[in-house]
Amino acid sequence: MKNKTVRIGTRGSQLALYQANAVKEALESTYPDLPVEIKIIHTKGDKILDVALSKIGDKGLFTKEIEMAMVAGEVDLAVHSLKDLPTTLPEGLKLAAVLERAEYRDALVSREGKKLDELTTEDILATSSLRRRASLLRHNPDFQINDIRGNVNTRLRKMEEGYCDVMIMAAAGLQRIGLDDYITEILEPDQLMPPPSQGIIAIETKEDDTYINELMAGINHEETWLAGTAERAFLRTLEGGCQVPIGCYTRRENGQMTITGFVSSVDGTEYLEDSLTGNEKDGEHLGIQLATTLLERGGKTILQNIRPVE
Repeated sequence: MKNKTVRIGTRGSQLALYQANAVKEALESTYPDLPVEIKIIHTKGDKILDVALSKIGDKGLFTKEIEMAMVAGEVDLAVHSLKDLPTTLPEGLKLAAVLERAEYRDALVSREGKKLDELTTEDILATSSLRRRASLLRHNPDFQINDIRGNVNTRLRKMEEGYCDVMIMAAAGLQRIGLDDYITEILEPDQLMPPPSQGIIAIETKEDDTYINELMAGINHEETWLAGTAERAFLRTLEGGCQVPIGCYTRRENGQMTITGFVSSVDGTEYLEDSLTGNEKDGEHLGIQLATTLLERGGKTILQNIRPVE
């Protein structure tokens, strides 16, 4: 088994390949004699680019086809952005490891170099996220906001061609592929709270693949794992995703973790936010407790008014 080639399944975008290569490099650095290769798999989310994420659903949108390839034995592990990975995984699969977290905040990208507080109702904003839309409308209810889809480079091209004046994107996505120069402003959480697990590269495996899971344990970043566990518990309890405006982030200090989260109506007029602090090892409990608090304070009604009828 020592020389068995480890096959990584990933989407084919520049950012996805960066993430897959980061996992490949982590494995090769930790296990110098281990052969590792990358296999590109196209997902539903890559193929449907003319419909807003919130309208096509998001359960497995960027992950299902890679998971199917893993179950079929075509790849040994799947690499995702953790924020794209549903909180409930298909039977027999598990989140096995995460790499050290990169920038967790959102970035504002402006053609004219404007910052958030300088934007006016004349500026056309673009985002594919209901979370970002709600937060922007809370900042200014008269903002013009368009949907935008596609990979990072596609979105930047659309902006340069005049589709919009401003975009909000994950800062880590721009930084990872060397497009830092496009960032006009990194937005603090009190300006625009990030989604759960942003900036974290996730590795998904089969539960019964002992060999692969032992390898993953050797590259798992514990601090990031603790943060991701808390944030995913918050998201799972709210049953959220791209279809609902939910955000959260964690901070750790001296063995303590503070998790802050929000739930909002799509137009930002109803907005609930709270924080909770406890032992960092109890992150899952903290995430569940914070989400439950928000639900009891009125979040349940907000979410019921948003979710599409099944």
